[in-house]
Amino acid sequence: MLSYEDCLALSDLSEDEVAAIAEHEHIPEMAAAAMGNYLMHTNAGVPMLKRMILEDIEHAKATGHWEHALELKMVLRHFVETHPHAPALTGPPAEET
Repeated sequence: MLSYEDCLALSDLSEDEVAAIAEHEHIPEMAAAAMGNYLMHTNAGVPMLKRMILEDIEHAKATGHWEHALELKMVLRHFVETHPHAPALTGPPAEET
């Protein structure tokens, strides 16, 4: 039987990235690791994972969880840096101050 650590290693994702999937999909981290593994090996998967993290960030901001939003931004940054083969995905336009 595979352990969580085995699934994490197979997924090509960090523990924080898997946690973001679990948060977004409201599923256990073991299921999120399996889902992440599947998505990382499909053409549309990497952009979909980026979108999930962006939506997690927006949800954290909308609910006033600013520290969590910052943590998720770091997760997104790491994801983009470690998966440069994916097409760029932009979030909503930045608000001007």
